Amino acid sequence: MRATKPFAHDDDATTWRLLGITAAVFATCELVALLAPFLVLRLLASIAAGLTIIRLFIFFHDWLHGAVFKKSRVGAFAMHLIGWGVLSPAPVWQQTHDYHHRNNAKMLGAAIGSYPTVSIGMWREMSTSQKRWYVFARHPLTMMLGYLTVFAGGMCIGAFLREPRTHWQGPAALLAHGVVLGSAWSLFGGLAALFTVVLPLFLACGVGSYMFYAQHNFPSCELRSREAWNYHHAALVASSMFDMHPVMHWFTGNIGYHHVHHLNHQIPFYRLPEAMAAIPELQSPGRTSWSFADVRDCLRLKLWDQDRARLVGWSDVA
Repeated sequence: MRATKPFAHDDDATTWRLLGITAAVFATCELVALLAPFLVLRLLASIAAGLTIIRLFIFFHDWLHGAVFKKSRVGAFAMHLIGWGVLSPAPVWQQTHDYHHRNNAKMLGAAIGSYPTVSIGMWREMSTSQKRWYVFARHPLTMMLGYLTVFAGGMCIGAFLREPRTHWQGPAALLAHGVVLGSAWSLFGGLAALFTVVLPLFLACGVGSYMFYAQHNFPSCELRSREAWNYHHAALVASSMFDMHPVMHWFTGNIGYHHVHHLNHQIPFYRLPEAMAAIPELQSPGRTSWSFADVRDCLRLKLWDQDRARLVGWSDVA
């Protein structure tokens, strides 16, 4: 932890410059998706806009960790807008994500702000309704439809039902999304609304939902009991390095360097690769990627096998 502290400092000029570039890329993609004369070009621009939303979200994510915009009111205002834009109002994301960082890889404590994980023994003791909910929460379709399930359902509606006074921004964000979608539809037509609003958001939320899953559900991940748990183990052994092309690292705001982020969440996203390169202990993490084999191997993991000390699939459970 001490070795990461030199990297836990942002530079306001760098942060604003990167945010400006990201916003310009997003605006350009949206304009092309809206106005381009060729359908294929509009589709490609829509996909690029969705990926850029993920990068915008990382600014918001880092801001709530205190990694960027620590004293900027303008920056804070911009981050609140991004939070509403991705259906993750600041109060609910901060509440659940802070819990996640304090309890990642801890059995009987990792379900808030994370995908639930239970042991084989716990699974056998669960009721039928509990098992159905568990299967639903970890199902690939739930991740693919993350805009509806994880963000609209979990971040907005679910959080509001738990604490209406604290999380009123959830329904407000949903209403704002409805207004934006309705305005795009009425002004430019259904196809324009699809390419500029629906597809980018569904892509961003779907990719983001899977990445969040794979960062803590990968073959070499190790969970621990509450008694044996410690913060450094959770960061270095139960958080993955998500290998991908540099272009995808740009779109995803380096969140693939997830073990570094979990070790010190105040490192700005643009300094995570620098920290990993400088600290030998960070250079041998558990890894995953976008390859078909890695995605398949992560998605098949369902339960924690305490005897074998690893995550297993349904077929591994007698």
